[in-house]
Amino acid sequence: MIASGPVTAAQAAYYNTYTDIAGTPDLDCCGQVQGFAAGATYLYSIKNDNDTNAISAIYRVNKATGDRVVMWNGTDDRSTNTWLGHGNDMTIVDIDGVHHMFIVTMDTDAADMQLVKLRYDGTTYEYAGAYQLHLDGDVLPASGINRVSVTSTSITFMFKSGRTVYNGSLPLRADSGSIEVTKAFDLQVDDALVNGATVPDLGTFKAQGFFYDQTNHVLYNPLTKDKRSIVLVYRNVSPATTGTAPAATDLSFRITSSMYSQLFEIEGVGISDGKLYFNTNRRDADGAGHDGVHVFNDYVVS
Repeated sequence: MIASGPVTAAQAAYYNTYTDIAGTPDLDCCGQVQGFAAGATYLYSIKNDNDTNAISAIYRVNKATGDRVVMWNGTDDRSTNTWLGHGNDMTIVDIDGVHHMFIVTMDTDAADMQLVKLRYDGTTYEYAGAYQLHLDGDVLPASGINRVSVTSTSITFMFKSGRTVYNGSLPLRADSGSIEVTKAFDLQVDDALVNGATVPDLGTFKAQGFFYDQTNHVLYNPLTKDKRSIVLVYRNVSPATTGTAPAATDLSFRITSSMYSQLFEIEGVGISDGKLYFNTNRRDADGAGHDGVHVFNDYVVS
């Protein structure tokens, strides 16, 4: 953990503008944005039906051109799938040179699967496996996931539920099984500084997915409430961190939207080529949806 003294707003690195890359309009009954991942060339965003969590679709967006495609479910030969539950967060892992998405479902029943693996090539994906997450024998309905490392035999993940981060690993080629997670550390939210000042009701914001930059040991934690979205940053964290990780006092992100005055929710974040990308649920004053994928202006990972 790091020690930080008081920082004024003038000293804090603060980012509150962004650029749209592409919209992700509703598809059939899939109208709520959920999980997000940033790859080398493409950004991936999940949308589900939000009422029953029974149907999901996945958008692929070229981050440079904004070209958008609804990915195809090659297992069932359709544009949607029924495997992802809430589909709240995802991470990308290459296994034997093949791209895979690992997606947390947030399912709470002991008979359900809390993690789903999809295999994909281009714009087509297939169902490749599913797993249960357990903490001390009980189901852990994780809301966030991020790959930490991949070896010749295993994949190590960080999972997040609420403000707590957990560690878990999986045999590299396993298509089913149970992941026994262990608690790593908690994330400070209350009294965290945003642009050098506290946000009085930050503790009532909703936790979303997260992103862990394993190269720089930095974690990005998006929180949302109504038309406000904040991303807190935690430095010098790793799977070995314990206790409570303090939010950085000198770096934060916030979007408070007047254009999308009914709703502005950052759902997930990810880094690619040193930029911080994210996806959103957005609704204007009339309730019309304007969901999309975006990038924070000016921020460069250092």
